[in-house]
Amino acid sequence: MPTVSFEYAIIRVVPRVERQEFINVGVVLSCRAHRFLSAEISCDRARLMAFAPSLDLDLVESYLATIPTICEGSGGPLAPLPQQERFHWLVAPRSTIIQLSPVHSGLCESPRQELARLMTQMVHPR
Repeated sequence: MPTVSFEYAIIRVVPRVERQEFINVGVVLSCRAHRFLSAEISCDRARLMAFAPSLDLDLVESYLATIPTICEGSGGPLAPLPQQERFHWLVAPRSTIIQLSPVHSGLCESPRQELARLMTQMVHPR
């Protein structure tokens, strides 16, 4: 299978924006050649509570749950936007409790496998 270019960003929870400390909780990946836009989220509740005891995890998780929905184009006012526009809307800089890293690019054969690899490397490192 030939390699194709992709772009991705790491999804972060930033409990106190002024401190610029964060925990990686997911990845969003876009691959135009495969018409692929997807996000995976994994919240380690114990780790987040140790990091920010006053954090409203239920609220944060509800916000995080909207990211895959936006990627799928299955609801809300962003659903009718083209896939690349939804990706760029997601990765636009914000000063909120949920932020995405700068966009990175790479080459892969399978965007779905690359998304899983990035989750392992960036969210669940051993």
